[in-house]
Amino acid sequence: MISIGSAVPACSLKVMGANGPEIFETADKFTGKKIVLFAVPGAFTPTCSAAHLPGYVVAYDDIIKAGADAIICLSVNDVFVMHAWGQSANAEHLIMLADGNGTFTRALGLDKDASEYQMGTRSRRYAMIIEDGILTHLAVDDKGLDQSSAEAILAKL
Repeated sequence: MISIGSAVPACSLKVMGANGPEIFETADKFTGKKIVLFAVPGAFTPTCSAAHLPGYVVAYDDIIKAGADAIICLSVNDVFVMHAWGQSANAEHLIMLADGNGTFTRALGLDKDASEYQMGTRSRRYAMIIEDGILTHLAVDDKGLDQSSAEAILAKL
């Protein structure tokens, strides 16, 4: 698993742009910025949709005022699902980032086997603070979302 002080892996992911799916290069997008990135096991899943994503939608202004340049929601889902989920949750200010193949998630060492739920390989639930491409805080939740909630991350900014 990635450790504090490590460079966040360079990966090509997908985000929905004005004209369709676009490439999101972590190396470019994280350079010179303070990013809050939280990840969920799956879009439209119960805890993710009822609490995790909505918490960041509600806390968006406070997190930005506390110094973050952007808030990213990441899941091992395709770009179309992430876009639809963001729209349904009024998350237009967040970057809904698709790690469709789980490449970034595996590179971080934060993948998990969710085969028992018919979900294949997914992301663990976590939140991190990235400063100029370097991991400065990581909070992983094995159950619930006490460590990776918007409130918990806001307290770390």
